Formats: sequence, structure tokens, C-alpha cells
Amino acid sequence: MKAIDELKGEHRGIERMLDILKVLSERIGRGANVPPGDLDGVLEFLKVFVDRCHHGKEEDYLFPALEAAGVTREGGPIGVMLAEHEQGRTLVAKLEEAAARLRARDFEAHSRVKEIANQYGELLRNHIRKEEDVLFRMAQSHVAPLQDNDLYQAFELLERERIGPGRHAAFHDLMERLEKEYLG
Repeated sequence: MKAIDELKGEHRGIERMLDILKVLSERIGRGANVPPGDLDGVLEFLKVFVDRCHHGKEEDYLFPALEAAGVTREGGPIGVMLAEHEQGRTLVAKLEEAAARLRARDFEAHSRVKEIANQYGELLRNHIRKEEDVLFRMAQSHVAPLQDNDLYQAFELLERERIGPGRHAAFHDLMERLEKEYLG
């Protein structure tokens, strides 16, 4: 399925950024000097690409398609995924708050950034595994080929509208730069 393949590809990029966030937050946690723009770039990726774009594709298109095919929301995998999306949003907001405290020279924020980043990384890695092992397999058995094409086109439109032209490439450039710096 093209739509599911796109979401899985995005998962690989998200996992790469989580690897970067882990190393970056460990450095911050040790009190090492990290350019503030690096953490800001990761936060923008998490808010714009992960939440607005990737989760938007799932929440606005994939999950409703699965519900229409008979997959229940409440008490089922869709409800779990939605709850985890909300948990991720809460953690990103806390991480933003800790980053602001860090910029204001609140040295207690060093350990807070590391703690929240670790919580977010663990949440998202488990979330991705559940989506790929459970929800995406359900989609492959419940979504017809014609509907898959419609989903894929809707994903492309959402990406253009929510993150704008050139932003996807800019996020890849950011990721490559940060990988060299933190994962080199």
C-alpha cells in the first residue's frame, strides 16, 4: 500500500530524529554546550513534521478510513494511537518549556530536557512499533487499492497544506546536518 509505505518511510525519519534527540539531550543533561538552534530545530521537526504532518495524515485520513471499514476507535488500536498522539503533544510542550528555561540560564533545566526527551523517545518508539505491527497490518487488510490511492493523494495534499513547499526537504537537510554533528 502506497499510503502505508509513506507512513512507514516517515517513521524511519522520525526514528533518525529521535536518535539525534537522544544524543543532543544527553549532552544537554551533562551541561555540555549545545547550540540552541539545534534543539529548536528538533522541536520544530517534532511539532511540524511529526505532529502536524505525520499524525495529521493518520488522524484526518487513515484512522477514519479504518473506522469506516469497521475498526473500532474506543477500546481498540485507533483509540490507543490517538491517546499516544496526545501524550506526545504534552511531552513536546513540556520539552519546549524546558528548552525556554534552558535559554533563560535555568541550570536545572538541563536534566529536565534530558528526562522529557527520553520519555518522548520511548513513547514514540513504542508507538511506531504498535502502528507498524498492529494498525498498519489492519489497514493493509481493510483498505481497498482504490482507497489506498485516495489516501496517498490526501496525504500529499495535507503535507503541502500543513508544512508548505520545500519544508520536507528542509527537514531532511536539518536531519542530515544534525546527524553529522550528533551521530557522526
